[in-house]
Amino acid sequence: MTDDDQLHWLALRMVPGLGNQGACRLLQRFRGPRAIFRASRTELEGAGASGAVAQSIASGCSFEDAADQHKKVRDSGASLVAWSEPPYPALLRDIFDPPILLFARGRLELLEALMVAVVGTRRPTPYGMGVAERLSGDLARGGLGIASGMARGIDTAAHKGALAAGGDTVAVLGCGVDVVYPSENRKLAAEIAEKGLLLSEFPMGSTAFPQNFPIRNRVISGLSQGVLVVEGAQYSGSAITAKLALDQGREVFAVPGSITSRMSWGPNLLIKQGAKLVQDWNDIVEELSPEVRRRLTSRTGDPASPSQQELPVPVDEFSRWVLGQLRADAAVHVDQLVERLDQASPSQLIAALFELEIVGLVRQLPGRNFVRVW
Repeated sequence: MTDDDQLHWLALRMVPGLGNQGACRLLQRFRGPRAIFRASRTELEGAGASGAVAQSIASGCSFEDAADQHKKVRDSGASLVAWSEPPYPALLRDIFDPPILLFARGRLELLEALMVAVVGTRRPTPYGMGVAERLSGDLARGGLGIASGMARGIDTAAHKGALAAGGDTVAVLGCGVDVVYPSENRKLAAEIAEKGLLLSEFPMGSTAFPQNFPIRNRVISGLSQGVLVVEGAQYSGSAITAKLALDQGREVFAVPGSITSRMSWGPNLLIKQGAKLVQDWNDIVEELSPEVRRRLTSRTGDPASPSQQELPVPVDEFSRWVLGQLRADAAVHVDQLVERLDQASPSQLIAALFELEIVGLVRQLPGRNFVRVW
């Protein structure tokens, strides 16, 4: 798009009260933003715009905001992807209310990649974090990109799993692509902008208001072949994303969890309602369409056999003992490990934990809790 084209798309996006559905109706009638801004009030109202919206469009008042947004896009190194222009994702264009304009930072070619969404709670258990990271890594190694929302918890684990596997990941934000939310994910956001893609329908500088997240969830599912729910309460954001996926004709997958955990209510209920139970990444691939499977095969060979990254085996006997005391699905506090010591000292334990963490066999959680990496 030329700079003038971008200004017209931005101006259309910034029209007060128009919204995506109203903008899509006008685009289908007038075929482009230039023709919309040339139309008279009568023509706009005849196409379904309200009187106030038609007046705003005819006056051109949104061009001032558009110019400001255009400068911010250039200054931040972002790109604009318009609804009717490549590389706007075909899957997303076909949903009920697609965004008319996407703001992006990173590898735009990922908009054409095969994606699976991985979503879940912001307060996961160690089991949920491990599952999300492992499945995302396996899917990424198998040629599927991982779409998620870069929220704390399961979303963060999904992005990290894909990046650690050298795969593709897209973070769909509930704020501007120049805003980092949550703030602790600043390093992750920078890595995704470099190796993956940050994506948003919200203008530059937009704050992460709570009402933005259900809106962005339809984009996460809209980009994807299917949605995997790892953990979440019965009425959580991940449950909303699963419902949106069903409405969009996408596959829904869920990882089962303990019936005593509130974080398992959401995925367990989805499984009862017909979602595919997932134990490994191939449970997802085998449900995808033959065309998608053929594309995966052409890229990576046999999609049922992703190459696994083998973790090193600790040579030291004491390190093997420490590893045997840890679990992948529940955290163990360092004090519990100290109580189990026989002849070794606490300093030896700390040194062994540090070495195991360095080689990727152990992960430390907040509060000096440790889990074994799957």
